[in-house]
Amino acid sequence: MENNIQNIQNITQQQEESYDYKALFFKLYRYWYFFILTIFIALLIAFLFNKYTKSVYEVDTTVLVKEDNSAPDAQALLGFGFRGNQQNVVNEIGKLKSYTLVNQAVRELNMELSYFKEDNFITSELYKESPFKVVFDTLHLQPVNVKFKLSILSNKNYTLEAEGNEAKLYDYEKFEIYKDEDPTKQVFISIDSTFGFGQYIYNDSYRFKVVLNKQYNPEIHDNKNYYFVFNDVDQLTMRFRSFEIEPIEEEASIIKITLKGNSVEKSVDFLNKLTEVYLRRNLDQKNRAAENTIVFIDSQLKEISDSLNLAEQNLQDFRTTKQVMDLDFQAAQVFEQLKELEQEKAHLGLKSKYYETLKDYIIKNMDLDDVLIIPTTMGIEDPLLNQLTSELSKLYAEKEEKLYFSKSSNPMIQALNQKIELTEATLLENTSNIINTSNIAIQDINGQISKLEGRISQLPAIQRQYLGIERKFKLSDEMFTYLQERRSEAQITKASNEPDNEIIDIARNLGGSPVYPKKSMNYMIAIVLGLVLPVVYIMGKDYFNDKIIERKDIEKITDFPILGHIIHSNKDTQAVVAESPKSSIAESFRSVRTNLQFIAKGKDKQTVLITSDMVAAGKTFCAINLATIFALYGKKSLLIGFDLRKPKIYKDFGLSNTEGVSSFLINKSKLEDIIQASPIDNLDIIMAGPVPPNPSELIASDKTDELFTRLKEVYDYIVIDSPPVGLVTDAFLLMKYTDANLFIVRQNYTNKKVFGSIMGDIEKRGLPNVSILVNDVKLTKNSYGYGYGYGYGYGYGYGYGYGYGYGYGYGYGYYSDDKEQEKSSTIKRIFKNT
Repeated sequence: MENNIQNIQNITQQQEESYDYKALFFKLYRYWYFFILTIFIALLIAFLFNKYTKSVYEVDTTVLVKEDNSAPDAQALLGFGFRGNQQNVVNEIGKLKSYTLVNQAVRELNMELSYFKEDNFITSELYKESPFKVVFDTLHLQPVNVKFKLSILSNKNYTLEAEGNEAKLYDYEKFEIYKDEDPTKQVFISIDSTFGFGQYIYNDSYRFKVVLNKQYNPEIHDNKNYYFVFNDVDQLTMRFRSFEIEPIEEEASIIKITLKGNSVEKSVDFLNKLTEVYLRRNLDQKNRAAENTIVFIDSQLKEISDSLNLAEQNLQDFRTTKQVMDLDFQAAQVFEQLKELEQEKAHLGLKSKYYETLKDYIIKNMDLDDVLIIPTTMGIEDPLLNQLTSELSKLYAEKEEKLYFSKSSNPMIQALNQKIELTEATLLENTSNIINTSNIAIQDINGQISKLEGRISQLPAIQRQYLGIERKFKLSDEMFTYLQERRSEAQITKASNEPDNEIIDIARNLGGSPVYPKKSMNYMIAIVLGLVLPVVYIMGKDYFNDKIIERKDIEKITDFPILGHIIHSNKDTQAVVAESPKSSIAESFRSVRTNLQFIAKGKDKQTVLITSDMVAAGKTFCAINLATIFALYGKKSLLIGFDLRKPKIYKDFGLSNTEGVSSFLINKSKLEDIIQASPIDNLDIIMAGPVPPNPSELIASDKTDELFTRLKEVYDYIVIDSPPVGLVTDAFLLMKYTDANLFIVRQNYTNKKVFGSIMGDIEKRGLPNVSILVNDVKLTKNSYGYGYGYGYGYGYGYGYGYGYGYGYGYGYGYYSDDKEQEKSSTIKRIFKNT
């Protein structure tokens, strides 16, 4: 028999070592209403969040960053030298993110005003959809970030309200916040009146008028709430700079610009304008060299044009008056030689002018932070000069790029400045050398011209005069033609210039769903939270609870077996078994009685002590009903109230407490006098008696031995209601007289730490026959097994692995808990009379 019990215990323990997911499910299922409530609240919050949160949309555009074909310099326009530096993708991203570029795009979009509509706590921006337009005076200061609330009454007038304390005034002519000479002066805006459309509203702080536009529809827009705001362009710039730029792939030169905003159309317009300004700026930079070339040639053409007209007129007049149409052979030969020298001298003079201009340009622009655009020249042949001018242009271009995203104090900028200074110094030195060389060449040509002019002096006077006039005309005409050709080439170069980069995809409104809030995801999150939060609450409640809730809590603390459980009683009386013998709670005590018989191992008589850790655990309740269940079994039973300090059984039965255990132990009463008959057949009761001053000493006396010796001769079952062992040691003194000691644990009441401390003390004492009885287990129709253990199949005697029935389901529903059916009429009458 013992081997079978041990095997059942081992099997039960192995089954319980694995986590009982079914038990967890039913534990959570008991709170089904909590799950429904939290899911409903979470979905409601998600709905309100989706409804009243401004939608954020994402718009993007892509730009191809090509290899840098930088601004052409003089040498490139003349067909020699080389072009371009490699543009870096990171540098281009820096340009696009620069404040200057974004600010320019914002200004060109005319975003000085924003219009909004208020409808049921929802505010939406009316970008290009406002039924009215605010026309303001750009020469007048305007208050920024102040709400001007407007309601259209009709097509003729409207109401306007505005309140602003310490408002800031903005100068839209200079695009900056106005700073008054008196820093303590504060600006207050207060408007509350009705105005007509087209009527100017003004004072020192504002000047504007409101006009209706084509989108106005009286049926839709009248009596609706609108407001408009003057924007600080600098703040708008910072707001729009929040866009993101990144290459579409790690090694790609195509960059993607992404902007998130509440208005799709506004974001589309900004990105398209940003890329437009970006490409236009790049093209303008490339065209600057050609434009400077044209300016330089035009200045030269103006001078030569006057000389050409004068020479042409003189030649025509001379031919008319002298009737000379051509030169003889000798004069023509001298003239051709002289013309060639004059042309060579003119070219050298033109180069000298360029060198002087270049030198002057470098000196004047040496300390500027702009990119150096060198004026185009007319046929520079010096390789070193070509290299230096190109290198200087590259350095200034690189400096301009870095200034987009760096300050002038940045070490990289300082290093570039040093390189620029060194290159400029070298270029100036080289230019001075070239100028000196050109001057020497011009002097040599002048000598040759002087010799030819000596030969010309030997010609007849008329031919000599004609030769001089025609020479000046030919020289001016050839130089004019040459410069015209160069100007045409510069114009062709300018017209053929294209931006280095290219827009792959412009920003578009594709009607996509907002990226925030993600409505479907929010509802999913709400459902998940609605499921998770109750689980966290339930599991957290169990984790932080210091009360004994389930069977595992006991098993973790002690190895003493669990004898059974007593379900919660809703009755107003302690004698539940007597009043409702067919109730489910009565079956709980029958199960305990059965398990006690197994412990007795066939003994016909048994003494059972009942105690607990603290008061209110239900030990007296269990003692009364356990004694009653023994009596109903037909056995002669006795209930002893051994709680000498706080007797209370007599109150439950309505008996006298004048005599009892205490009076017997002091030899003041006989045993026959302290035994009282109860209203229940086969059940007698011995009260605790008057409260003595020394209960422990009385219990430890020899009279207690005599008491139990005599009582065991008479009664089959003796149930002892003893004091809590957590307060006094009386129960330990009585355990030597018992066959079974039941320690009452009340579900959701007994403290784990106190219980563990007492169980540890009992184990150290080596007290025999100690078992645990769980009291006040609450059952619900949704509970799995029973509320205490959440386990199925342990039966009423699961502590030993066997018992009465197979789980609580055996008695649940079979036995009636209806008072009218379960009360014994005889017992009811007896208790009433008592």
